[in-house]
Amino acid sequence: MRAIIITASVRLLGLDVGDKRIGIALSDESATLASGLSTLQRVGPRKDLKAIAALVREHAVSDVVVGLPRRLDGSLGEQAQKVLEFMDELRPVVKVPVVSWDERFTSSMATQALIEGNVSRRDRKSVVDKVAATLILQSYLDYKKVHDAEANEPSA
Repeated sequence: MRAIIITASVRLLGLDVGDKRIGIALSDESATLASGLSTLQRVGPRKDLKAIAALVREHAVSDVVVGLPRRLDGSLGEQAQKVLEFMDELRPVVKVPVVSWDERFTSSMATQALIEGNVSRRDRKSVVDKVAATLILQSYLDYKKVHDAEANEPSA
């Protein structure tokens, strides 16, 4: 007799929401590794939400992780309020959990990584949001892996 092991594939979508562009990243099916997917040029709230919903369906995404740009002291500024409003509009459209994740420094880290990779200034502008979304999602995946492992440890 053979044992059949069924593993559920879980994919998460990461978003770096800006006023002009939305960087998009996608996890692998084991929710271990984030990769840049694309950058969406913002054209209007309705079309932006529709495009993200299409990605959620196309990639069978179980959760959407949205970078929340907190200030250095942890408080929420004007851009964070815009992102929270975007998340509120996104939830009923995608019909999967939409969670925020602290994105402090991800855009500057993405820019620095691209500079170190000798990516030209012109090319950096087109990919920095996608790289930032990848950093946001990878940070969330790493946290979840540690948090879930700790939650499953037997208590003493």
